[in-house]
This record gives sequence, structure tokens and C-alpha cells, in this order.
Amino acid sequence: MLDLDISEFFDADGPLAQAMPGYRPRHAQVELAQAIESAMADRATLVAEAGTGTGKTWAYLVPAIVQGGKVLISTGTRTLQDQLFARDLPKVRAALAAPVTVALLKGRGNYVCHYHLDRLQGDERALKSRSEIAQLRQIQVFAGVTKTGDRADLAQIPEDADIWQRVTSTRENCLGQDCPRIRDCFVVKARRQAQEADIVVVNHALFMADLVLREEGVTDLLPEVDTVIFDEAHQLPDTATRFLGSSVSTHQLLDFARALEAAGLAYAREAAKWSDVSRQVETAARELRLVCAGLERLPGRKATFDAIPDPDVFDAALAQLRSVLDAATRGMLQVSEKHPDLATVARQGADLCVKLARWATPPRQGGGDAGWGEDANTPVADDMAQLAQNAPPWSGPAVRWVEQGQHHVRLHAAPLSVAQAFSRYRKSNQAWVLTSATLSVQGDFGHFTRQLGLADARTGRWDSPFDYPAQGLLFVPRDMPEPQAPQFAQRFVDSLMPLLEVNPGGALILCTTLRAVDRMAELLAEAFEEAGHDWPLLKQGQSTRRDLLEKFARLKHPVLVGSASFWEGIDLPGDMLTLVAIDKLPFAPPDDPVIEARLRACRAQGGNPFAEYQLPEAAISLKQGAGRLIRTETDWGVLMVGDPRLVEKPYGKRLWRGLPPFARTRDMGEALAFYQRHADQD
Repeated sequence: MLDLDISEFFDADGPLAQAMPGYRPRHAQVELAQAIESAMADRATLVAEAGTGTGKTWAYLVPAIVQGGKVLISTGTRTLQDQLFARDLPKVRAALAAPVTVALLKGRGNYVCHYHLDRLQGDERALKSRSEIAQLRQIQVFAGVTKTGDRADLAQIPEDADIWQRVTSTRENCLGQDCPRIRDCFVVKARRQAQEADIVVVNHALFMADLVLREEGVTDLLPEVDTVIFDEAHQLPDTATRFLGSSVSTHQLLDFARALEAAGLAYAREAAKWSDVSRQVETAARELRLVCAGLERLPGRKATFDAIPDPDVFDAALAQLRSVLDAATRGMLQVSEKHPDLATVARQGADLCVKLARWATPPRQGGGDAGWGEDANTPVADDMAQLAQNAPPWSGPAVRWVEQGQHHVRLHAAPLSVAQAFSRYRKSNQAWVLTSATLSVQGDFGHFTRQLGLADARTGRWDSPFDYPAQGLLFVPRDMPEPQAPQFAQRFVDSLMPLLEVNPGGALILCTTLRAVDRMAELLAEAFEEAGHDWPLLKQGQSTRRDLLEKFARLKHPVLVGSASFWEGIDLPGDMLTLVAIDKLPFAPPDDPVIEARLRACRAQGGNPFAEYQLPEAAISLKQGAGRLIRTETDWGVLMVGDPRLVEKPYGKRLWRGLPPFARTRDMGEALAFYQRHADQD
């Protein structure tokens, strides 16, 4: 069967149709599969935008299975990764009766570590509560019966439970070949299966981690492949920026100090006064946090390297921290051969020393966006740099900044551009397919391809089969104030309430900031009480994203208010979701240091940062948010955008033209009539 022409697999009487009840051929799906097959055969790069409902998953799975060769599929999230591996791939593989082997591979933090689990069992004092004791028992039982060790398979323990940090390994504290439980290691088993499988499913974070490690000469994370398929590819520029950057937090430094004291006292008690050494590192880390108190008054509680309040005091505190950290790490290095735990702590210290040295280079007079990474190894001693595991995978202009959290301070560095590092990773004999529903701005892929350095990529767009003008209505209320006006949030809620009154299903309110989420939820609660409604009001932060979405799907007439993480990856078909309301156009916040530096660089090169960067970014984000509304051919609903700039500013046209071709109105009466029409049809 695998020697059919690619289009025949999708025929009305083809193998997919015979195996899947309700299957209907889609012209765009066949064309997309043909373009992917062609890119794979030519070992080319294809950037493919496929509208919701095109069926892009099957469009890339069929060529991935029938074309032969080894294929890596990278998804945007672990949830999508699990869905692809457990549901979509087995279905298509069975329909094609294909003898391909498939493996799932995640980052090491997703697998229970026998060594760390054994250690925690032997140290009951490390458990913080009764619930943690119960969780540890569950994990012990799980580790004894699971084949994979994947913590996603133990759903009873929340994904964000603190205990997971202590029963999984990190690259810094993994003992590698010295581990007494190496033969049972779930990470080793998963990587071995990935090396042997025909198709390997990973996520973007793991793909980027592999890119960084290969630059350091570590090549055993992901296997060599003929084709890489990136699903949800619109997330790649942000993921690449995060992984190609570097960060050190005072949390990490305090963890190091505690680990140093514990290992030193356990295995090299006579070598040094480990408690004193640990205390010195702790004191220096806390001092750095104290001198950053001025950040509280700044937007986003962060500042670039050049704008840090009291820079001299900050520089002195950082120099003192580096000095005591260096001394502590050298103390560990001298005894590191006595026990694997000592070697692990020494490596952890070297890692922090190198990161801090790089972060501080070039010094202040050199300017914040200098060639970070180019001469960044100079302040680090060779033995330390050799031991550390974080050589910079890129060099060139960067931005450095400090961010204050509730109980910690974090030093960040990120590249101004990821294009060079990302594109260099593609081998000449490898095919790359990048697909998503949101990659272009009105059919122009330039913004996306420039960010990733994919100048030679083939591009293509396949529109959604949905009847958007009949299924959806874009409503921008009249007489809304400018989004920065003090009365904006109240007026937004006032305009929303009549729609909520007639909306038969659930409503998703998408805000551009977490502060707006709190404010909108507060105003909606007041409005519900005043009108006598007991509609369930869910808010980001109340519980995990997954928990909120499960509640949303169960409840009657729920209203969910969320920010960034709710703009994408949400699938609530039918009457579960019939109203999506977006407060403001999703322009990136000006207090984001990376964006600010990129805009400054664009301006310095004579470009127009608004037209070349901010507008395309907002267009792609807006399209993502709008994409939550219509998920199937029978879905319907209203998309309300409260920001009048969408209609009243000249650039607004570029934004709404990039959206699906909904019917459009500014009239509340027409929006209410749209709901009435659909109620009559039901």
C-alpha cells in the first residue's frame, strides 16, 4: 500500500477513509501533503501556513510515514506531543498498515530518576508536608511499574508539584555513567528507543536544548534524521530566544550553597568549613537581591544592564558574589574525585561561575548590546570553563537585563537575533518542514523567515475550509475609548455584558497582560452580581491551565479570563465556546528588554521598528487569539475586539485583513442579532 501516489491516501475510498469513520477528503490537505512530500524528496525547507481545519497533522504524518527515512516531529507543547504520539500517529499508522516504529522523547526533567528518588526516600526530613510524603509513596509505586518513567503518566500528582524537582534529574546533577542505577535509567532507555525508531516525537524546547548541546560537542540527545517537521512553528522564534539565552537566579545560587554544604559535610568533612563556605555564597546572593530593590519601582520590575539603578553598588555586589562563588567551586573541585555528589556540585558551581562571568562581560563602559559571547570566555579560567556545561551557542549582539521576582533576582542574557544560530543547525542533506495556522502576515512570510534565518525556504498557504463569513462575526464596539484611557476596562466590560446575556455557550476573555486579567475578572464579578447572574467565572492563576480548561468544558455558561498562555493551543469546539473577546491589540509590552533592544537595533539600521517588527508580531498573535473561536465546520460565534485602533488607525487594516474572513460589524444590534439567528436555527 505504501507505494500509492501521496494523493491516493486521501481519496474518498483510500486507506484513511476506510479506517476513519466520517472522513472526508479536503483539497487543501492533499495539496499540503504533496508540498511536504516534495520538500522531503528534495531535502528542502518548506514554510507552510495551513488554516484551522485543513488537517495539517495528517498532511505531514502521511508523507512522514510513507516517504521512508528517519523523521523527527517537534511540537509546540508537551500536551500536543503526547496527543500526537498517543492518538494521531497510531491512527494514521494503522490506517496505512505501515511497519514504522515510533518513539516519544522529552527533556530529562520529565522522567523519574531512580537515584534521586532513592536519596529522597532515605531523607524523610527533605519532605515538606504530609501531602509530600503521600506523593513520594505514589511516585515510588509508579517507578516500580512504569515502562517509561514519564511523569505525565502519573496524573494524580499535579504537574507543578514541588516534589517533581527532587525526584527528577537535571543535566547538572545527573551522575551519568557513574550512576549506580544507570541500567534502570528511564532517560537512557527513552534516548535508546529514539535512536532506533523511524519517527521520533519531541517538542521545541527539547529540540532547542539539543541545538545548544551540539554546540558544546554533546550529540547523544536527539538522533540524526533525514527530515525535521516543526508543528506549531510560530513558537520557534521565542523558544529559540529563550534557549539560546542564559539566565542565573539567586534561587540557583542558594540551591548550590545548600548542595555544597550537604555534599561537603557528607563526603569531605575535613577538607573545609563547608557551612561557612555555604553561608558566604548565601550572603553574597542575598546581598545582590537587596541591591536590586530599586527594580520594584520600574515597569515589569526589570531593567537592562545599562539602566540598572545604582549601577556601582550593583557591580560591587556582583563582583563579591563571583569572588565567593569562585572560591567555593574551587574548594569543591579539590575534593571532587572522592564522591560523585562532590563532582556534581563542583560542576554546578563551575556552570554558575561561567554564566556570571559571561553575563558581566563586556563591563559597563562597553555598553549593554555589545558582542556578548565573542570575548565572553576571557574572564573564565580554563579549568572552570572546561568543567562547565554552557558554552554560548551563538555570538554577537545581545541584550542583558535583571529581573526581580517575589523572592529572587534573575540575571538574563538573550541574543538580539536567533537567525544565525538556528539556520546553521539545518544540515544540507536534511529536509525541514515548518507548519502552523499563523506564520504569515496577509500571505507575506518575510517576518517569520527572517527571524529564523530561512531565506531560501519555499513558502505556501492553504486556507481553512470553514465558511467564516457565515460561522463568525468580528465585532468592534463603537465609541470605545483609547486602550490606555482609565475608563477602558469598565467600558470593555459594559460592551461585553449584552453579548454574555445572549451567548448560549462559554466565553473566553483574552487579555494582553496579567494585570488586565485581574482587573477584568474583578469588573466582571461586580457586573455579574449587579445583574443577578451566577455564571461561573474562571481566572488564570486560580489553578493550573489544564484544570481551568477541564472546568470550562464541564460547566454551563462559563466565562474564563486569561492572558498569554490562553491565546493558543486551546480547542473548545461546538457550544463550549461561542464568544471570544480580546481586550487590546496584542502589541508586545515595551518593557520587554529583548523586544526593546530589537526595536532599537532596527531603528539604528535605518528601519521602521513598528512596521517591520511590532505590527507583524501583533498580527500573528491576534490571528492566534481569533483562532480559538472556530475549530470545526459546525462551530460559530462572535469575536469581539475592544480596541478601536483595529478599525480607526490606518495600520488596523493590516491586522483585520490578516484574520479569518469573518463578517464584520461595529453595531451592537447586529452582534445580538447574529446570536438570535443561530438560536433560531437550533
